[in-house]
Amino acid sequence: MEREVIARYILDFQERKLPELIPRELKTRITKDVIVSIIGSRRAGKTYFFYQLMRDINENEKDKTRILYLDFEYPELTGITFDEIKEIVNMHRELFGNEPEYLFFDEIQNVENWEKPIRSLYELKRFYIFITGSSSRLLSKEIATALRGRTISYTLFPFSFREYLKAEGFEKNQGKGKGKYLSSSEESMIKHFMREFTRSGGLPQVVLNKDEEYRRRFFIEYLDLVVYRDIIERYGVKNLHVVKLMMKFLMSSFAKEFSIHRFYNTLKSQNIKVSKKTLYNYFAYFVDALFVYPIYRFSYSIKEVQLSVPKIYVMDTGLLTLTNTMGFSENRGRLMENVVAIELLRRKSYFAPSTEIYYYKSSEGKEVDFVVKDGLEVKQLIQVCYDIDDLSTRERELKSLIKASKELKLKSEDLLVITWDYEARDEFKGAIIKFVPLWKWLLE
Repeated sequence: MEREVIARYILDFQERKLPELIPRELKTRITKDVIVSIIGSRRAGKTYFFYQLMRDINENEKDKTRILYLDFEYPELTGITFDEIKEIVNMHRELFGNEPEYLFFDEIQNVENWEKPIRSLYELKRFYIFITGSSSRLLSKEIATALRGRTISYTLFPFSFREYLKAEGFEKNQGKGKGKYLSSSEESMIKHFMREFTRSGGLPQVVLNKDEEYRRRFFIEYLDLVVYRDIIERYGVKNLHVVKLMMKFLMSSFAKEFSIHRFYNTLKSQNIKVSKKTLYNYFAYFVDALFVYPIYRFSYSIKEVQLSVPKIYVMDTGLLTLTNTMGFSENRGRLMENVVAIELLRRKSYFAPSTEIYYYKSSEGKEVDFVVKDGLEVKQLIQVCYDIDDLSTRERELKSLIKASKELKLKSEDLLVITWDYEARDEFKGAIIKFVPLWKWLLE
């Protein structure tokens, strides 16, 4: 370790002003009792979330010497060993005359045997410790294994629609109106942003850069990163062709059931030889990389849940529309459903970790998109429908809701249909069903 180089890095951080950012909704517990781990998909904004925590800790920003921030992707920190991390902490004390109280370690996986100094610093009980790492090298289960009960992990998702509006500089009731009411122009702007959010997603770099060519290239490179770094390099996978095929099938199956058995038969029909066990492993790799989120069929039996065929939701809708995997107009209903799924998972992660999200399917094939369960109790049934004015669609969706509500013993006020633009409280077969536009539900 070159002490002069490291000292300059530390001093440069102290002089540098923390960047402006969009405040994120995720709230973390700041305590010396545990190490705080931030995980999330690629480019979800983990480093900037660190900056947000720093700003919250040091509001006046007149003195950042309580904070030591080490980004192990910086050239200055390349080759740092686990023994030298503690030496850098001591160097901070030499430079400023006080020990840092808050330790931020970004991309910690780049330090071999990183868990040893982190555990050692934690055992001193003198520091608030925060770590984050790339999803390709440091996943939640590995953090839990390495730190053995010493950490609480938080999952950071891409921008919610509420955060997206802030990034666009839009605040409700910018004019004379106050409270929950909107002017006509405000509502029109929100609907415009809703369409764009559904189309291009919520990854911060994409939201903040409006150039369409940049966005397309961003997502194409993003897919390559997931394949090559998160799957091929990480797990030593040899069959690149099958991995790429699975990625295409997963993306085309968004908001639908994805069966490994059916995928296996498809490959078999094309004379592609691969075992089902291998395909199950590949699928697990995509889930571990937070590229897709599986939601399983509801049952009170844990075994039945685990054996059910999951529905698949991608981590960001921009991956679908801006890589020309799916057009926007012809797949608006499924894109809406994907947006709702990610929002439900975000709310679970940020605000209600005890909740569980499923889909419902009766023995007759009647489906409800989402079942929200808390503990042993089902709290809500949610159907997502773009074209609720179509009578046959309306009849089918509502019959499925009623069927599920009777089986799960829900009250009618717990039945929700999320639409594109329709809002009402309608009666159907004795039940009062609430219809809410997607944008309004997302702003709750």
